[in-house]
Amino acid sequence: MHDRTGTDGKIAAEFEKRNVKAIALSVDDVASHKAWTKDIEDTQKTVVGFPIIADEDKKVATLYDMIHPNQSGTATVRSVFIIDPQKKLRLTLTYPLNIGRNFDEILRVIDALQISDAHEIATPGNWKNGDEVIIELTFQDEDVIKKKFPKGYRAERPYLRYTPQPDK
Repeated sequence: MHDRTGTDGKIAAEFEKRNVKAIALSVDDVASHKAWTKDIEDTQKTVVGFPIIADEDKKVATLYDMIHPNQSGTATVRSVFIIDPQKKLRLTLTYPLNIGRNFDEILRVIDALQISDAHEIATPGNWKNGDEVIIELTFQDEDVIKKKFPKGYRAERPYLRYTPQPDK
């Protein structure tokens, strides 16, 4: 709870740059949110500037399996959902209670989703913003590929064609 919201506050500018909004769900009541938000802001020198939804009865957290299996039912919600502008769930991560969330990975996934949606490409494992991307198999016509990916490409296999990231 404290790590997540504190880190969210610290990387708010990164979310804003990507036109992403953070929202939290907590199994605590509103009074508890206000108390631990003050603690977070004091201890982590940040501002918790996003909404926190109170789910005291754990109805939402239970419905969407947001608490890691075999953890305390009163524990903090440990799931991250990335939902696109069309309200489609694109990624779910659920962390064990004792493991902090990896916001570098969350930002990496957001970048990959936005770039792949905008340019009809795929990203390889461990891809980082600025790395080469993969031309989707839907592109087979050489003239179309040259037009869509003017920086060229290299083919490791007929089905594995790398190109520089289109927006870089």
